[in-house]
Amino acid sequence: MTRDEAARLAERAGDLVAYGLREGLLEPDDALFTYNRILAALRLTAPASRFGDEPPASVEVELPEDFDLETWIAELGSAVVAARGEDDVPSAHDLAETALMALLLARPSEVNRRFQALRNEGPTLEEGARAATDYLYDLSVSSRYVRRAAIARNISWTSESPYGALEITINLSKPEKDPVAIAAAIAKPKGPRYPTCALCLSNEGYEGRAATDPAGAQDPRQNLRIVDVALGGETWGLQYSPYAYFTEHCICMSRPHRPMHVDRENMGRLLDFVDAFPHYFIGSNADLPICGGSILSHDHFQGGRHAFPMMGAEAEESFALAKGEVEGAILRWPLSVIRLRSVDREALLDAADRTLALWRGWSDAAVGLVARDADGTPHHTITPVARRLEGGTGAPVYELFLALRSNLTSPEHPLGVFHPHEEYHHIKKENIGLIEVMGLAILPPRLKGELAAVERCFIEGRPFEDDPEAAPHAAWADALFADIAPGEIRGEALTARIREGVGEVFCHVLEDCGVFKQDEAGREAFRRFIDALQG
Repeated sequence: MTRDEAARLAERAGDLVAYGLREGLLEPDDALFTYNRILAALRLTAPASRFGDEPPASVEVELPEDFDLETWIAELGSAVVAARGEDDVPSAHDLAETALMALLLARPSEVNRRFQALRNEGPTLEEGARAATDYLYDLSVSSRYVRRAAIARNISWTSESPYGALEITINLSKPEKDPVAIAAAIAKPKGPRYPTCALCLSNEGYEGRAATDPAGAQDPRQNLRIVDVALGGETWGLQYSPYAYFTEHCICMSRPHRPMHVDRENMGRLLDFVDAFPHYFIGSNADLPICGGSILSHDHFQGGRHAFPMMGAEAEESFALAKGEVEGAILRWPLSVIRLRSVDREALLDAADRTLALWRGWSDAAVGLVARDADGTPHHTITPVARRLEGGTGAPVYELFLALRSNLTSPEHPLGVFHPHEEYHHIKKENIGLIEVMGLAILPPRLKGELAAVERCFIEGRPFEDDPEAAPHAAWADALFADIAPGEIRGEALTARIREGVGEVFCHVLEDCGVFKQDEAGREAFRRFIDALQG
C-alpha cells in the first residue's frame, strides 16, 4: 500500500467516526478510541489530519459533501479483506464491512438500558413505546444492520383485486449466494452449528463466517442489537429484520431455541406485545410445514408499523362469541380468515383458543378437509395476527386475525392442496407465510429478468417460448396479451399490464391457500364451521 493510499484510508476511517458521531452511535469521548480501533482493523498506524492528539471534544463531525456510507464502507471493507490476506469473495467483504460498523456501536447492555429507559420515561405508554422503538430502529439503520440500500433495490407496486389492493414486491434485497458459498454449503461437514439458527440470540455480536470457512458461511451479526421484551412470563428478544419487507419490520424471538408453536399461550404473548407496543401489529407464522414460514425451528413472531391489506378487508358475515363479549367476522379475503374483536383480553383469548382447537380437529369431506391422517399426523393450524386499537370509550380494543391453514397434500398437488398450484409456480412456488397471508407478495428475484424478457418478446413480436427467460411464463403471457397486438403498447403501459397480470396471479395463489373456497360450496362449509364454533 502506498503512502497516499494509506492516507486516503485513514481519512475515510475518520469520516466513518464522524458519521457515527453525527448519527449518535457513539459519544465524543469515544471518538479517538473508535478511530484507533478502525485503524487497527485496516493495519494502519498513521492518523488522518483531523485527529492526531487533539482532545475528543474537538473532533470534527463534518463529513465530505460527497460522503456516501455504502461507498465509504465498501472501500474500507475491501482494505480490511486485503490487509487480512483473505480470499476476495462477497461474503468476506460483508464480514469486514459489518465488523467496521460494529466498532461504532455501544455494547448490548447499554443499548438495552437506553431502550428500557425510553419506554419508561414517556408521558404515556404509547409515547414511551414509540420513543424506544424509534431509538432501536434508527440505531439499526444507522449501523447498517437494516440494509436500507439493499432494500431500496426491491421492485414494489400495488395491484387491484376483488378483495382490494394487494401489495407486490420482487425481493432483490437479500444478496444472492456466490458460487463459492454454494459449493461450501454442499461440502461443509454436518453437525452442530453455532449459532444454531438465524434467530438464536447467540447471533448478537457474532463475527460470522466467510464462504471459504470449513464450517460454511454464516451471516455476520456484530452490528446486531437485541433488547428485552416481557411476553407471557418470559423474556424474549426484539430486533429489526435486516432485509425488511415493510416499515419497521421487527422480529421477536424466544430465548431458548425451541420449535414454533401456535396455541393460547403464544396468542396471549401476541396481545402482551401489542399492549407493550400499541403502535405495532404482531403475528406468528403457522406451526406446520408447507403453510408455515421458512424458520419453524425457533419460536418467533414478526411485527412492525404497517397496515396490511387484510387488516382493511370488509366483514362478509358477522357473528358473536363468548356470550356476546367477542365480535366475530368472516372477512372478504382470498384466504379463510376470521377476525375476532373485543375489549376483554381473556374473552378474546378464550374465543381464539376455541377456534384453534375446533379447527385442528375439523374435517369436512364435502370440501376435502381432513384434520388428521390415520396415524394421527395433524394437518390444520392457524396463522394468528394481533393489533390493538383505541376504543371510543378510551379502553383498548384487541383484534386477532386467525387465518385457517392446512398442509394437506394429494397426488394432484404433492406440494400442498392449499399451497400455490402448479399453474402459478412460474410466478410463486414458495410457501405462503405470515406476510403474504396479509396481502403482501414476496416474489423471487428471478422475476426481474424474466418479466423483462416477456416485455422484450412482446415488443419484438417473438414467441415467448423462444426466450429462455420468458419461456416459463409463455402460457401466462400468451393469455395476458391475447387481445393486444405486438407493439400496441410500450413503455410504462406495457410494464403496468405485466404487473397487473402478476397481481392477478398472486391473488389466485392466495385463493389456492384458502381452505374454504370463494364459491357457494366453500361459503356453506365456512358457515358449518362457524355454526359449530358458536355451538
